[in-house]
Amino acid sequence: MSINIGEAAKASGVSAKMIRHYESVGLFPEALRTESGYRQYTAKDVSTLRFVRQSRDLGFSIEQIRELLGLWQDRKRPSRQVRALAQAHIQELDEKLKELHAMKATLEHLVHCCHGDDRPDCPIIDTLAHEAGAPTAAPRHASGKTAGLQPGRARRRAS
Repeated sequence: MSINIGEAAKASGVSAKMIRHYESVGLFPEALRTESGYRQYTAKDVSTLRFVRQSRDLGFSIEQIRELLGLWQDRKRPSRQVRALAQAHIQELDEKLKELHAMKATLEHLVHCCHGDDRPDCPIIDTLAHEAGAPTAAPRHASGKTAGLQPGRARRRAS
């Protein structure tokens, strides 16, 4: 079976643009080409693309997917390596969740402080306009740090 990039994209759920990108970064091997230069893909290629897509859907990075592909293709791999990679990714996701919660708390505070009326005064705009500024009454996290525009980092007002 040999299919073109459009058919491979449709069968795998990975866009043709992303297939070309994965080839360019070495995540996916460059496809064989016809005499006229069209890429040709096999059923194995489509399976690999599905694996990559599902890995991306879970938020794994390109480098993590490269490692997962190696483990997937190594039938003698110890599952503890796969598990360790997945656990490390869970820790990264937990950190991102903390950052998202901090961003949300900051935005909720700013929205609460904004009157949303016809006056031009707006703490949201004021905060965004100040390079190192956070609202003076910014919420504090459990760590005691002020919630600014960079979650998890203490913010200081520029002098």
